Amino acid sequence: MATQAKRRRVAGPAGSDDDPAPVASFLSWCQRVGLELSPKVAVSRQGTVAGYGMVARESVQPGELLFAVPRAALLSQHTCSISGVLERERGALQSQSGWVPLLLALLHEMQAPASPWSPYFALWPELGRLQHPMFCPRVRSLELYRQLVALVMAYSFQEPLEEEEDEKEPNSPLMVPAADILNHLANHNANLEYSPTCLRMVAIQPIPKGHEIFNTYGQMANWQLIHMYGFAEPYPDNTNDTADIQMVTVREAALQGTKVEAERLLLYERWDFLCKLEMVGEEGAFVIGREEVLTEEELATTLKVLCMPAEEFREFKDQNGWEDDKSEEDSLTITDIPKLKASWRQLLRDSVLLTLQTYATDLKTEQDLLSNKEVYAALSWREQQALQVRYGQKMILHRLLELTR
Repeated sequence: MATQAKRRRVAGPAGSDDDPAPVASFLSWCQRVGLELSPKVAVSRQGTVAGYGMVARESVQPGELLFAVPRAALLSQHTCSISGVLERERGALQSQSGWVPLLLALLHEMQAPASPWSPYFALWPELGRLQHPMFCPRVRSLELYRQLVALVMAYSFQEPLEEEEDEKEPNSPLMVPAADILNHLANHNANLEYSPTCLRMVAIQPIPKGHEIFNTYGQMANWQLIHMYGFAEPYPDNTNDTADIQMVTVREAALQGTKVEAERLLLYERWDFLCKLEMVGEEGAFVIGREEVLTEEELATTLKVLCMPAEEFREFKDQNGWEDDKSEEDSLTITDIPKLKASWRQLLRDSVLLTLQTYATDLKTEQDLLSNKEVYAALSWREQQALQVRYGQKMILHRLLELTR
Protein backbone atom coordinates (compact mmCIF):
# COMPACT_ATOMS: atom_id res chain seq x y z
CA MET A 1 0.00 0.00 0.00
CA ALA A 2 1.34 3.44 -0.86
CA THR A 3 2.73 5.79 1.71
CA GLN A 4 1.08 9.20 1.78
CA ALA A 5 2.99 12.44 1.26
CA LYS A 6 3.61 14.82 4.11
CA ARG A 7 1.22 17.40 2.69
CA ARG A 8 -1.10 17.74 -0.25
CA ARG A 9 0.70 19.10 -3.28
CA VAL A 10 -1.60 20.77 -5.74
CA ALA A 11 0.55 21.72 -8.70
CA GLY A 12 1.84 19.36 -11.34
CA PRO A 13 5.08 19.21 -13.31
CA ALA A 14 5.50 20.96 -16.61
CA GLY A 15 3.69 19.08 -19.33
CA SER A 16 1.11 17.51 -17.00
CA ASP A 17 -2.61 18.18 -16.89
CA ASP A 18 -2.13 20.27 -13.75
CA ASP A 19 -1.12 23.91 -13.66
CA PRO A 20 2.67 23.85 -14.27
CA ALA A 21 3.32 27.45 -13.27
CA PRO A 22 4.34 26.93 -9.61
CA VAL A 23 6.76 24.12 -10.45
CA ALA A 24 8.20 25.94 -13.47
CA SER A 25 8.67 29.03 -11.33
CA PHE A 26 10.33 26.96 -8.60
CA LEU A 27 12.70 25.24 -11.03
CA SER A 28 13.61 28.60 -12.55
CA TRP A 29 14.31 29.91 -9.04
CA CYS A 30 16.52 26.87 -8.38
CA GLN A 31 18.69 27.86 -11.34
CA ARG A 32 18.95 31.47 -10.15
CA VAL A 33 20.06 30.56 -6.63
CA GLY A 34 22.44 27.81 -7.72
CA LEU A 35 20.33 24.88 -6.50
CA GLU A 36 21.62 22.12 -8.75
CA LEU A 37 19.19 19.37 -9.72
CA SER A 38 20.69 16.30 -11.38
CA PRO A 39 19.40 15.78 -14.94
CA LYS A 40 18.58 12.25 -13.76
CA VAL A 41 15.76 13.44 -11.48
CA ALA A 42 12.45 15.24 -11.95
CA VAL A 43 9.87 16.86 -9.70
CA SER A 44 6.65 15.05 -10.54
CA ARG A 45 3.27 13.77 -9.41
CA GLN A 46 3.50 10.84 -11.81
CA GLY A 47 5.07 7.75 -10.26
CA THR A 48 5.02 9.14 -6.70
CA VAL A 49 3.16 7.70 -3.72
CA ALA A 50 1.01 10.83 -3.32
CA GLY A 51 1.13 14.42 -4.50
CA TYR A 52 4.49 15.78 -5.52
CA GLY A 53 7.70 13.86 -5.13
CA MET A 54 10.95 13.33 -6.98
CA VAL A 55 11.36 10.56 -9.55
CA ALA A 56 14.41 9.14 -11.31
CA ARG A 57 14.45 9.97 -15.03
CA GLU A 58 17.36 7.54 -15.44
CA SER A 59 18.83 4.82 -13.26
CA VAL A 60 20.82 6.21 -10.32
CA GLN A 61 23.65 4.45 -8.53
CA PRO A 62 24.59 4.73 -4.83
CA GLY A 63 26.77 7.78 -4.20
CA GLU A 64 25.36 9.82 -7.07
CA LEU A 65 24.37 13.39 -6.34
CA LEU A 66 20.64 14.05 -6.76
CA PHE A 67 20.72 17.75 -5.94
CA ALA A 68 22.76 20.28 -3.99
CA VAL A 69 21.30 23.25 -2.11
CA PRO A 70 23.70 26.16 -1.47
CA ARG A 71 23.50 27.47 2.08
CA ALA A 72 22.45 30.90 0.78
CA ALA A 73 19.23 29.31 -0.55
CA LEU A 74 18.26 27.88 2.84
CA LEU A 75 15.57 29.80 4.70
CA SER A 76 16.41 30.25 8.37
CA GLN A 77 16.58 32.86 11.08
CA HIS A 78 20.13 33.58 9.88
CA THR A 79 19.42 34.02 6.15
CA CYS A 80 16.09 35.90 6.20
CA SER A 81 15.92 39.68 5.72
CA ILE A 82 15.08 40.27 9.41
CA SER A 83 18.00 38.18 10.69
CA GLY A 84 19.42 41.21 12.52
CA VAL A 85 16.20 41.75 14.47
CA LEU A 86 15.93 38.06 15.32
CA GLU A 87 19.52 38.02 16.54
CA ARG A 88 19.01 41.07 18.75
CA GLU A 89 15.88 39.52 20.27
CA ARG A 90 17.37 36.04 20.53
CA GLY A 91 16.93 35.83 24.29
CA ALA A 92 13.23 36.70 24.13
CA LEU A 93 12.60 34.21 21.32
CA GLN A 94 14.04 31.14 23.01
CA SER A 95 11.72 28.14 23.25
CA GLN A 96 12.03 24.43 23.89
CA SER A 97 11.44 23.58 20.23
CA GLY A 98 13.67 26.33 18.85
CA TRP A 99 11.06 27.01 16.16
CA VAL A 100 10.01 30.54 17.11
CA PRO A 101 12.72 32.45 15.14
CA LEU A 102 12.08 30.31 12.06
CA LEU A 103 8.32 30.87 12.37
CA LEU A 104 8.88 34.64 12.46
CA ALA A 105 11.28 34.43 9.52
CA LEU A 106 8.67 32.49 7.53
CA LEU A 107 5.91 34.88 8.50
CA HIS A 108 7.95 37.87 7.35
CA GLU A 109 9.23 36.39 4.10
CA MET A 110 5.80 35.14 3.08
CA GLN A 111 4.47 38.70 3.40
CA ALA A 112 7.42 40.49 1.81
CA PRO A 113 6.56 41.24 -1.86
CA ALA A 114 10.23 41.14 -2.85
CA SER A 115 11.16 38.02 -0.84
CA PRO A 116 13.75 35.96 -2.71
CA TRP A 117 11.88 32.83 -1.57
CA SER A 118 8.56 33.76 -3.23
CA PRO A 119 8.83 31.07 -5.96
CA TYR A 120 9.58 28.55 -3.22
CA PHE A 121 6.42 29.54 -1.34
CA ALA A 122 4.39 29.10 -4.53
CA LEU A 123 4.52 25.35 -3.87
CA TRP A 124 2.53 25.95 -0.64
CA PRO A 125 -0.77 27.36 -1.89
CA GLU A 126 -2.54 26.04 1.20
CA LEU A 127 -0.91 28.84 3.19
CA GLY A 128 -2.10 31.54 0.81
CA ARG A 129 -0.16 34.57 -0.32
CA LEU A 130 -0.09 37.05 2.53
CA GLN A 131 -0.23 40.60 1.21
CA HIS A 132 -0.66 42.44 4.50
CA PRO A 133 2.07 44.14 6.54
CA MET A 134 3.82 41.98 9.09
CA PHE A 135 1.72 41.38 12.23
CA CYS A 136 -1.29 43.22 10.77
CA PRO A 137 -4.33 42.27 12.93
CA ARG A 138 -6.05 40.87 9.85
CA VAL A 139 -3.13 38.48 9.33
CA ARG A 140 -2.28 37.63 12.92
CA SER A 141 -4.60 34.74 13.74
CA LEU A 142 -4.48 31.41 15.51
CA GLU A 143 -5.16 29.62 12.24
CA LEU A 144 -2.18 31.29 10.55
CA TYR A 145 0.14 30.32 13.38
CA ARG A 146 -1.28 26.79 13.40
CA GLN A 147 -0.50 26.45 9.69
CA LEU A 148 2.99 27.84 10.11
CA VAL A 149 3.75 25.52 13.03
CA ALA A 150 2.47 22.55 11.01
CA LEU A 151 4.69 23.65 8.12
CA VAL A 152 7.79 23.89 10.29
CA MET A 153 7.02 20.58 12.02
CA ALA A 154 6.60 18.79 8.71
CA TYR A 155 9.25 20.45 6.56
CA SER A 156 12.09 21.91 8.60
CA PHE A 157 15.43 20.18 8.95
CA GLN A 158 17.86 20.32 11.84
CA GLU A 159 21.54 20.02 11.09
CA PRO A 160 23.11 17.39 13.37
CA LEU A 161 25.86 18.40 15.76
CA GLU A 162 29.37 17.08 15.29
CA GLU A 163 30.48 14.46 17.82
CA GLU A 164 32.67 16.95 19.66
CA GLU A 165 29.72 19.36 19.89
CA ASP A 166 27.39 17.02 21.79
CA GLU A 167 27.32 19.37 24.78
CA LYS A 168 26.07 22.30 22.67
CA GLU A 169 22.45 23.33 22.15
CA PRO A 170 20.85 21.74 19.04
CA ASN A 171 21.24 23.64 15.79
CA SER A 172 18.37 25.93 14.80
CA PRO A 173 15.81 24.43 12.38
CA LEU A 174 15.86 25.58 8.76
CA MET A 175 13.91 25.13 5.55
CA VAL A 176 15.70 23.24 2.76
CA PRO A 177 14.12 23.82 -0.67
CA ALA A 178 13.94 20.66 -2.85
CA ALA A 179 14.73 18.38 0.11
CA ASP A 180 11.21 18.92 1.46
CA ILE A 181 9.73 17.61 -1.80
CA LEU A 182 10.89 14.08 -1.05
CA ASN A 183 8.52 11.65 0.61
CA HIS A 184 9.48 9.29 3.44
CA LEU A 185 10.26 5.61 3.75
CA ALA A 186 12.07 3.84 6.57
CA ASN A 187 13.97 1.97 3.84
CA HIS A 188 14.85 5.22 2.09
CA ASN A 189 17.12 5.41 -0.95
CA ALA A 190 18.55 8.93 -0.46
CA ASN A 191 20.15 10.82 2.38
CA LEU A 192 20.87 14.48 3.10
CA GLU A 193 24.52 15.35 3.73
CA TYR A 194 25.75 18.60 5.26
CA SER A 195 28.89 20.49 4.23
CA PRO A 196 30.14 24.02 4.94
CA THR A 197 28.99 25.31 1.54
CA CYS A 198 25.87 23.30 0.71
CA LEU A 199 23.49 20.49 1.60
CA ARG A 200 23.64 17.50 -0.74
CA MET A 201 21.01 14.83 -1.34
CA VAL A 202 22.85 11.65 -2.29
CA ALA A 203 21.56 8.25 -3.39
CA ILE A 204 22.34 5.49 -0.90
CA GLN A 205 20.70 2.65 -2.86
CA PRO A 206 20.31 1.89 -6.56
CA ILE A 207 17.25 3.77 -7.87
CA PRO A 208 15.85 2.32 -11.12
CA LYS A 209 14.46 4.60 -13.79
CA GLY A 210 10.91 5.69 -13.00
CA HIS A 211 11.18 4.90 -9.28
CA GLU A 212 10.54 7.49 -6.61
CA ILE A 213 13.33 8.99 -4.54
CA PHE A 214 12.69 8.77 -0.80
CA ASN A 215 14.35 10.58 2.08
CA THR A 216 13.77 9.81 5.74
CA TYR A 217 12.05 12.02 8.29
CA GLY A 218 14.01 10.19 10.99
CA GLN A 219 13.74 6.87 12.80
CA MET A 220 10.04 7.17 13.50
CA ALA A 221 7.52 4.58 14.62
CA ASN A 222 4.16 4.50 12.87
CA TRP A 223 2.41 6.29 15.75
CA GLN A 224 4.94 9.12 15.38
CA LEU A 225 4.50 9.29 11.61
CA ILE A 226 0.73 9.48 11.87
CA HIS A 227 0.96 12.10 14.62
CA MET A 228 3.46 14.30 12.78
CA TYR A 229 2.63 13.68 9.12
CA GLY A 230 -0.72 11.93 8.88
CA PHE A 231 0.34 8.54 7.48
CA ALA A 232 1.69 5.18 8.61
CA GLU A 233 3.82 2.71 6.68
CA PRO A 234 2.12 -0.65 6.04
CA TYR A 235 3.46 -3.66 7.90
CA PRO A 236 6.24 -4.80 7.61
CA ASP A 237 7.77 -1.80 5.81
CA ASN A 238 8.48 0.38 8.84
CA THR A 239 11.56 -1.20 10.36
CA ASN A 240 11.59 1.61 12.95
CA ASP A 241 8.16 0.71 14.32
CA THR A 242 7.77 0.31 18.08
CA ALA A 243 5.29 -0.80 20.71
CA ASP A 244 4.98 0.72 24.17
CA ILE A 245 4.49 -1.06 27.46
CA GLN A 246 3.45 1.51 30.03
CA MET A 247 5.72 1.46 33.05
CA VAL A 248 2.77 1.33 35.43
CA THR A 249 1.55 -1.76 33.53
CA VAL A 250 4.70 -3.60 34.61
CA ARG A 251 3.98 -2.53 38.18
CA GLU A 252 0.41 -3.81 37.81
CA ALA A 253 1.69 -7.12 36.44
CA ALA A 254 4.07 -7.45 39.37
CA LEU A 255 1.27 -6.69 41.83
CA GLN A 256 -0.70 -9.60 40.39
CA GLY A 257 1.96 -11.92 41.77
CA THR A 258 1.70 -10.64 45.35
CA LYS A 259 -0.38 -12.62 47.85
CA VAL A 260 -0.20 -10.71 51.14
CA GLU A 261 -0.09 -7.06 52.16
CA ALA A 262 3.58 -7.27 53.14
CA GLU A 263 4.51 -8.35 49.61
CA ARG A 264 2.49 -5.50 48.11
CA LEU A 265 4.16 -2.96 50.40
CA LEU A 266 7.60 -4.30 49.47
CA LEU A 267 6.73 -4.06 45.78
CA TYR A 268 5.70 -0.40 46.17
CA GLU A 269 8.97 0.20 48.00
CA ARG A 270 10.84 -1.29 45.07
CA TRP A 271 8.84 0.89 42.67
CA ASP A 272 9.57 4.03 44.67
CA PHE A 273 13.25 3.14 44.58
CA LEU A 274 13.11 2.75 40.78
CA CYS A 275 11.48 6.18 40.64
CA LYS A 276 14.34 7.56 42.71
CA LEU A 277 16.81 6.03 40.25
CA GLU A 278 14.78 7.74 37.46
CA MET A 279 14.24 4.38 35.76
CA VAL A 280 10.44 4.59 35.85
CA GLY A 281 7.67 7.15 36.15
CA GLU A 282 3.91 7.22 36.30
CA GLU A 283 3.65 8.57 32.73
CA GLY A 284 6.58 6.70 31.20
CA ALA A 285 6.70 3.73 28.84
CA PHE A 286 9.16 1.02 27.92
CA VAL A 287 9.71 1.19 24.16
CA ILE A 288 10.17 -2.06 22.26
CA GLY A 289 11.37 -2.03 18.67
CA ARG A 290 11.36 -4.84 16.15
CA GLU A 291 15.05 -5.56 16.67
CA GLU A 292 15.94 -3.87 19.95
CA VAL A 293 14.65 -2.56 23.23
CA LEU A 294 15.00 1.21 22.94
CA THR A 295 14.70 1.65 26.72
CA GLU A 296 17.07 -1.22 27.45
CA GLU A 297 18.59 0.10 30.68
CA GLU A 298 15.25 1.15 32.15
CA LEU A 299 13.49 -2.14 31.40
CA ALA A 300 16.40 -4.35 32.49
CA THR A 301 16.77 -2.46 35.77
CA THR A 302 13.02 -2.57 36.41
CA LEU A 303 12.79 -6.33 35.84
CA LYS A 304 15.86 -6.86 37.99
CA VAL A 305 14.62 -4.79 40.94
CA LEU A 306 11.05 -6.08 40.88
CA CYS A 307 12.14 -9.72 40.65
CA MET A 308 15.16 -9.90 42.94
CA PRO A 309 14.84 -11.60 46.35
CA ALA A 310 13.97 -9.29 49.26
CA GLU A 311 17.36 -9.64 50.94
CA GLU A 312 19.17 -8.87 47.69
CA PHE A 313 16.96 -5.82 47.17
CA ARG A 314 17.90 -4.47 50.61
CA GLU A 315 21.58 -4.72 49.74
CA PHE A 316 20.98 -3.24 46.29
CA LYS A 317 19.06 -0.35 47.82
CA ASP A 318 21.80 0.28 50.40
CA GLN A 319 24.24 0.65 47.51
CA ASN A 320 21.81 3.13 45.93
CA GLY A 321 21.51 0.88 42.93
CA TRP A 322 25.11 1.18 41.82
CA GLU A 323 27.45 -1.77 41.48
CA ASP A 324 31.13 -1.84 40.59
CA ASP A 325 30.66 -4.29 37.73
CA LYS A 326 27.62 -4.31 35.51
CA SER A 327 26.26 -7.83 35.23
CA GLU A 328 25.66 -9.35 31.81
CA GLU A 329 22.07 -9.95 32.86
CA ASP A 330 21.57 -6.17 32.94
CA SER A 331 21.93 -6.15 29.16
CA LEU A 332 18.63 -6.55 27.37
CA THR A 333 18.18 -6.97 23.63
CA ILE A 334 15.44 -8.77 21.70
CA THR A 335 17.67 -11.79 21.13
CA ASP A 336 18.55 -11.88 24.84
CA ILE A 337 14.94 -12.12 26.02
CA PRO A 338 14.68 -15.95 25.85
CA LYS A 339 17.85 -16.14 27.99
CA LEU A 340 16.46 -14.02 30.82
CA LYS A 341 15.72 -15.49 34.23
CA ALA A 342 12.36 -17.20 34.36
CA SER A 343 10.99 -14.62 36.80
CA TRP A 344 12.00 -11.77 34.47
CA ARG A 345 10.40 -13.46 31.46
CA GLN A 346 7.22 -14.12 33.37
CA LEU A 347 6.90 -10.50 34.52
CA LEU A 348 7.57 -9.24 31.00
CA ARG A 349 5.05 -11.72 29.57
CA ASP A 350 2.36 -10.71 32.08
CA SER A 351 3.02 -7.06 31.20
CA VAL A 352 2.60 -7.78 27.48
CA LEU A 353 -0.68 -9.60 28.12
CA LEU A 354 -2.01 -6.66 30.13
CA THR A 355 -0.94 -4.28 27.35
CA LEU A 356 -2.75 -6.33 24.71
CA GLN A 357 -5.92 -6.12 26.79
CA THR A 358 -5.94 -2.34 26.29
CA TYR A 359 -6.67 -2.77 22.56
CA ALA A 360 -10.32 -3.01 21.53
CA THR A 361 -9.57 -5.81 19.03
CA ASP A 362 -7.23 -8.78 18.90
CA LEU A 363 -4.50 -9.60 16.39
CA LYS A 364 -6.63 -12.06 14.40
CA THR A 365 -9.29 -9.39 13.83
CA GLU A 366 -6.61 -7.07 12.41
CA GLN A 367 -5.18 -9.83 10.23
CA ASP A 368 -8.63 -10.63 8.83
CA LEU A 369 -9.17 -6.95 7.93
CA LEU A 370 -5.80 -6.65 6.24
CA SER A 371 -6.21 -9.88 4.27
CA ASN A 372 -9.64 -8.95 2.92
CA LYS A 373 -8.91 -6.37 0.23
CA GLU A 374 -12.53 -5.39 -0.30
CA VAL A 375 -13.21 -4.84 3.40
CA TYR A 376 -9.93 -2.96 3.81
CA ALA A 377 -10.70 -0.71 0.83
CA ALA A 378 -14.07 0.14 2.37
CA LEU A 379 -12.39 1.58 5.45
CA SER A 380 -11.81 5.32 5.59
CA TRP A 381 -8.26 6.62 5.19
CA ARG A 382 -8.11 7.35 8.92
CA GLU A 383 -9.31 3.83 9.76
CA GLN A 384 -6.73 2.27 7.44
CA GLN A 385 -3.87 4.22 9.01
CA ALA A 386 -5.05 3.47 12.55
CA LEU A 387 -5.22 -0.21 11.62
CA GLN A 388 -1.64 -0.16 10.33
CA VAL A 389 -0.45 1.48 13.57
CA ARG A 390 -2.27 -1.06 15.78
CA TYR A 391 -1.21 -4.05 13.71
CA GLY A 392 2.46 -3.15 13.78
CA GLN A 393 2.37 -2.67 17.55
CA LYS A 394 0.54 -5.94 18.13
CA MET A 395 3.01 -7.86 15.97
CA ILE A 396 5.86 -6.61 18.17
CA LEU A 397 3.96 -7.49 21.35
CA HIS A 398 3.05 -10.96 20.08
CA ARG A 399 6.68 -11.59 19.22
CA LEU A 400 7.51 -10.76 22.84
CA LEU A 401 4.96 -13.38 23.91
CA GLU A 402 6.77 -15.94 21.79
CA LEU A 403 10.15 -14.94 23.23
CA THR A 404 8.96 -15.10 26.83
CA ARG A 405 7.44 -18.59 26.70
